[in-house]
Parts: sequence; C-alpha cells; structure tokens
Amino acid sequence: MKMSFRWYGTGNDSVTLSQIKQIPGVEEIVWALHNKQPGEIWEIDEIAEVKKELDEYGLGMEVVESVNVHDDIKIGLDTRDQYIDNYIQTLRNLSQFGVKVVCYNFMPIFDWTRTDLFHPLPDGSTALFYEKNKIKDDPKEMADYILRETKGYTMPGWEPERMEQLSMLFEKYKDVDKETLWENLKYFLEKLMPVCHECGIKMAIHPDDPPWDIFGLPRLIVDEESVTRFLTMVDDPYNCLTLCSGSLGANPNNCVADIIRKHCDRIAFMHIRNVKHYENGDFSEVSHRDQDGDTGILEIVRALHDNGFDGYVRPDHGRHIWNEKCRPGYGLYDRALGIMYLLGCFDMLDRLNG
Repeated sequence: MKMSFRWYGTGNDSVTLSQIKQIPGVEEIVWALHNKQPGEIWEIDEIAEVKKELDEYGLGMEVVESVNVHDDIKIGLDTRDQYIDNYIQTLRNLSQFGVKVVCYNFMPIFDWTRTDLFHPLPDGSTALFYEKNKIKDDPKEMADYILRETKGYTMPGWEPERMEQLSMLFEKYKDVDKETLWENLKYFLEKLMPVCHECGIKMAIHPDDPPWDIFGLPRLIVDEESVTRFLTMVDDPYNCLTLCSGSLGANPNNCVADIIRKHCDRIAFMHIRNVKHYENGDFSEVSHRDQDGDTGILEIVRALHDNGFDGYVRPDHGRHIWNEKCRPGYGLYDRALGIMYLLGCFDMLDRLNG
C-alpha cells in the first residue's frame, strides 16, 4: 500500500509540497494538469514541469486524477474516436514519466455533486454536504453556486467553460439512457486496453458521486452489482476501480468493505472518506474516524489489509478545521489527520498479524 495526497498544483492549491512532505507516510502526489480541457492532449513538456516540482521534494507522480473524458465519448458521437485518440496519446506521454494509474469517471455533465461546500458541523468545523431536496431544483443554480464558492480554484468536472454550455449539454444527453452510457463506456475502454498494456497504466474508474441518478442524468457505478458488471464487461487486469468509500458509502445500502473483499484484485486506487447519513436522504462528510460516520472505516481498512491490497490510498475529502482557508474538501489539516488515523489502523493490523 502506498499513501498519497491529492495536490492541485502551484498557484491552484492552498497546500504546498513542503507541507505535504512533512506528513508521515506520504510517498505519492495525486496530480493532474488542471488547465487542460477534456479531450486535449497532455504534452510532454507540461508533464515534465510537474515532475520537476515533485522531484525537488522526493515525491512520486504515479497516480493521475484525472484525465477527464470528453462528453462526445460519453454521448457516443461520431467525433468520439478523435478524442479517444487524444486520450491514448496522453496515456503514452504519461507513461514516459512512470505513471501507473489514471483515475477517471464517466459521469454525465457533472462530477461530484454537493449542495453546500461549507456546511457547519456540531464541532465547529465545516464540510461538504448533500441536501437531497435541492437536487430537484434548477441545475444551473447549483452549478453557479459551486463555481462561486470555489473562489477561483479549478474544480475538475466543473470547468466554467463547460458550465456555460449547460443547456446545450443537457440537450446532447437527452437520448443517453443507462444502457447507452454502458455501451459507450465499453467502447471507450476496449479502445484503451491495448494501449494500457503497452504503457503499463491501469484505468481506474471512480464511482458516481452520489451513487444515484441526478437531474434525470443516468449514473452507472453505484453499487456492488454495477461494479461487478463493469469489471466483467471489460474483463482485463488494466480495467480497474478507484474505490471511493465516500461515494459508494453515501448510499447506506452499500457495504464498501464487502465490495473490497470481492474485488480487491481489481482495485488500483482507494479514496477513503467518511460520511454521516440522515433519515431524509441527506448526507454530510465528516472526519475519517470510524465512529464519526456511517461508512465503516475500520472494516474498510481491515478488508484492504486482509486481502493484501498493494495499490494506492489517499485520504479523501476532509473537513475545514482550525479556520483554514482552502479549496472545498481539500485542506491540509483534516486530511493529514486522516492519514495518521488510517496509517495507525494499518500499522496495528500489521502488528497483530505479524
């Protein structure tokens, strides 16, 4: 298991590489070229600039999150092959710098969806929050809120250029149902798999967040059944999962630890996040400590440990604590606390089983 930390780049993150270097156990930076639009090729010189920065601190760059998938691929338009060719070239360029995993998603239009980015918690911190009833409202209102509250930080999946075309995007997706989306995902992956073998890069899909349809848009990776369908649909060791405990765990019917036990050999990357459920369908993100939420963090770590997980782990969204001014969900302090909690769990399991 390799511990990692997501970083959005110099000038686009409140957290510095110097600070990340001081968190015990962190070996890898989860990075991306956040100035690139979906469908554009990531060029060699751009990737080299990131490597130069990370090398200064002895931090690896083996995990990218994410090379976003162009909407034409998801919709299945005639132009998709052009964008798939661009994606393939990006994978080949990334492979020259030792990248091993690309985390991506196949969610239509929106990436992760929350209705409050700084929801107050009883302990005085704030965190990302999902209010079920607000998703019935105008999607443009939610998009405008997200872009306003991110305070100039780039947010993958919420690019202002795409959000300005929201009505057009909804029109393009109007005939894309679940089965069409499954077919388009299969087409995309079958085109990529030979190149993934050639480059040694695993494609690791992120579950839909939240794991249910929103605004009439279909979602695919939502539970154990759909995870199994995804992995058997393109049954290749380079077709993998980014298993996000917070995304799947937003549905109280999902047991993330059970999914790990069933599919551990196909999990390339773990996002470990804790959520608390409310009876009305709302949920809030909370600290990584097991008892603070309903995700089952201890059982998740036990399942990873007992099944010999050797991929990458990162603490997912943290609270905003101690008056930290940061990107929503991606401050330094609570994620660093999360790392120490998770490493403590892994270390104790090593000792008990040693």
